[in-house]
Amino acid sequence: MSVTYPIAQPYILEPGALATALRVDLQRGLSEQEARKRHEQFGPNIYEHRKPRSLIALFTRQFKGAVVYILAGGAVISFYFNDIPEAISILAVILINALIGFSMEWQARNSMDELKKLEIITGKVLRDDYLSVIDAGEIVPGDIIYLEAGDIVPADGRLAEVQQLQCDESALTGESQPVFKKIGALHPAIIPAEQINMVFKGASVVKGNGRAIVTGIAKNTELGQIAALVEQAPDEETTPLNRKLNTLTRRLIYGTLLITALYIFMEAMRGKSLFLILETAVALSVASIPEGLPIVATIALSTGVLLMARRNAIVKKLSAVETLGSIGVILTDKTGTLTENKISVNTLTFPEETFTFLGDSDAPLLEKSTVNLEKLVLAGVLCNNAHSQRHTIAEPMESSLLQLAQITGFNTDKIRASYPRITEIPFSSETMMMITLHKGPKGYLTAAKGAAEQLLKICDRMQSGQQVRKLTPTDYEHILRQADDMAQQGLRVLALAWKEDMPLDHHGFSDGLIFAGLAGFLDPPRADVKDAIHRCLRAGIRVVMITGDHPHTALNIARKVGLATEAETNVVSGKLLPGVKEITPEWKKKILNAAVFARTTPQQKLDIAAIYKEAGYIVAMTGDGINDAPALKKADIGIAMGLRGTQVARETADIVLKDDSFASITEAIAQGRTIFQNIQKFVVYLVSCNLAEILTITLLGVIMPAATLLPLQILFLNVVTDVFPALALGLGKADHNVMLRVPRDPGKEILHRDKWLKIILYAAVMTTTVIGVVKYSSYLGYTPATLNNVAFFTLTFAQLAHVFNMPHERSRIFSNEVTRNKFVWWAILLCLLIVALAYVVPQMSSVLNLALMPGQSWLICIAAGLVPLILIQSGKFVVVKTSKR
Repeated sequence: MSVTYPIAQPYILEPGALATALRVDLQRGLSEQEARKRHEQFGPNIYEHRKPRSLIALFTRQFKGAVVYILAGGAVISFYFNDIPEAISILAVILINALIGFSMEWQARNSMDELKKLEIITGKVLRDDYLSVIDAGEIVPGDIIYLEAGDIVPADGRLAEVQQLQCDESALTGESQPVFKKIGALHPAIIPAEQINMVFKGASVVKGNGRAIVTGIAKNTELGQIAALVEQAPDEETTPLNRKLNTLTRRLIYGTLLITALYIFMEAMRGKSLFLILETAVALSVASIPEGLPIVATIALSTGVLLMARRNAIVKKLSAVETLGSIGVILTDKTGTLTENKISVNTLTFPEETFTFLGDSDAPLLEKSTVNLEKLVLAGVLCNNAHSQRHTIAEPMESSLLQLAQITGFNTDKIRASYPRITEIPFSSETMMMITLHKGPKGYLTAAKGAAEQLLKICDRMQSGQQVRKLTPTDYEHILRQADDMAQQGLRVLALAWKEDMPLDHHGFSDGLIFAGLAGFLDPPRADVKDAIHRCLRAGIRVVMITGDHPHTALNIARKVGLATEAETNVVSGKLLPGVKEITPEWKKKILNAAVFARTTPQQKLDIAAIYKEAGYIVAMTGDGINDAPALKKADIGIAMGLRGTQVARETADIVLKDDSFASITEAIAQGRTIFQNIQKFVVYLVSCNLAEILTITLLGVIMPAATLLPLQILFLNVVTDVFPALALGLGKADHNVMLRVPRDPGKEILHRDKWLKIILYAAVMTTTVIGVVKYSSYLGYTPATLNNVAFFTLTFAQLAHVFNMPHERSRIFSNEVTRNKFVWWAILLCLLIVALAYVVPQMSSVLNLALMPGQSWLICIAAGLVPLILIQSGKFVVVKTSKR
């Protein structure tokens, strides 16, 4: 019997009829064998994206931009003056630069593709009567999928069961309000926005839960049909960092063009030959272009992002890398981020007595509260969406309740068989509780669990030993004090209640409940989180806990992880927080000084983030639920949990943590700071080297025209001796003090005033050294050709040694992040080898106008090349010593 697929207008069929057409058992789902057959028959649940830019288009794109146009202009001038070797060499550099740019862009695109593979959309699927999480691409027509708040719908489906299910379909239908779903059959020929018994691929579940039969995958989904009509390949992301680098390059080019124009004018007025003027002008134009800047920036970013992924932080937006180094405050959740999220029942508190578990399997020995335990377990098993303890996607607290039932000798399967579920009011951050209704042997039964202060509001009786009696105001206060005492021990507290033998109409099932008892769950802090928080505090980053848990529980954990001292009592409760429009300056000050917020709502989380941003902080926010998505979007850096986070949160975030650990956030910040620090170092290095070339060419062109550097020599310096050391700097590891400095001001350019002053100083020292050596060599009677070579090799050695001026000012001279960078040493060796080949290989030396030099001149060049390094390091040493005094 064949499967009918695709099915036209599945919304007009009843779930049973549709299940028959798709040959699936609504209670057990498809078998794994049948699912494999359908996957082979219908293909994966992915729609084809339009192919990205072809390799040819990617290559030709490298020949656009001001840098290429200026170099091409230089080649044209060389052709005009019949300097064929120079023209060909400039064109070769354009080609080499294009090849390197093409290679780096292609590699970066592949790297981002690899990162995308780490962020997989999943679905909860029932197969062989077992619910598991699978890659959404493996879902087939006829699969039974489960949906709950926070999920992204993995395929189009016809709903068979709903519990207050609402979906956000705005991306598909344009409808801004969530759609309340129902399961009844609908009339034919209605638009998707009116198909309220259907769920659509790509929509997000806002509230409730439900079960659906998959009716469409891949191109047979509503989203797939739309995707076929639009371009799927967006333009490559232009990050703020790229824009700053492009701006810097343009400024360098404009500045050099101005210098070149002045030079041409001055030399023309002096009557210098047009050939010599234009040759020097070409050299100046070439010197202005930091050919290695985009190449090295691309490598540094892509390498850093991949390194972060290996350290459990998946960067989804490249712009986040730059922002990481500026984070001033981290607003973090507690459960699973600061704690292990390995929850177990630690304490049971009943009106008559309390029991604390000492091991994993010790059953509670109760004298007066055996009935309370029975009712608490009954409510815990029924008001529970975990299928079993082995359920791979269960909420940890719900799994712990099933484990409690096993320890205490109750059969969970038997309980559930005796009380089949009819409906459910799902947990929400607003109500802080979950309620389920069941059909029992004697009527209807309600089971509920939630925060004590909320659940007690719908209880009017309590189980006290063998008796059920009225819940008095005194009882109410006593139970809340018990919950507070448990929370002060660091336990997460859950109240449980029940009600049975209701009439058959079961109206009002969610009030008039009987309080059964309190369960305290232990969720210990992560072992590495205290050191991670300490690192943040030393780096000038505030860490603030925002949780929905009890204030005492939050404070207990905050003390254990170092967010609060033992004497600290300042916990801001969400119950007391005014709305954003009512927040006074005094409240803002209190919020900015608080380290712990408890019993907060998602809206309050959003408001707290807004207040910190208004105060000038760069805010990082962690989140895992669908209700955290607005706050994740509001923050400068949204960080979602990869293990327990909902798909909506992961889609919204800038960074996804694969291990949900706070320590991974700290590592990501350190790596982000390192990436920007490395970029800043190689930009300073490249720009100072280029500026030294510009000044050297200009001054030698005026003072000693015959010795001035030639365009091909400048190209050689830019492509060889500049790029490889800069690339090595871009791959460097962090210095030991990277997390001991205050966050970087995001408003600052890559090269702010202090960096520009250093660049000018570095360039001036290198230029003065070269000019001085050339003048000294002229007194020794060297020929103009030899003087040119002396200038060339002195500047070469000075630039190679200059890489050791790049460590932070307070780093040690001989042991720092640059001297420990093995890539720097390999780069210098490679550059020296290429320089040696350029000197000894006749074809290369002829193109570069290099001639044999006396041994004395070599000693002069090498010694002079080290002079800028010695002078600059001596100056740094004096400045540091003076500042310490």
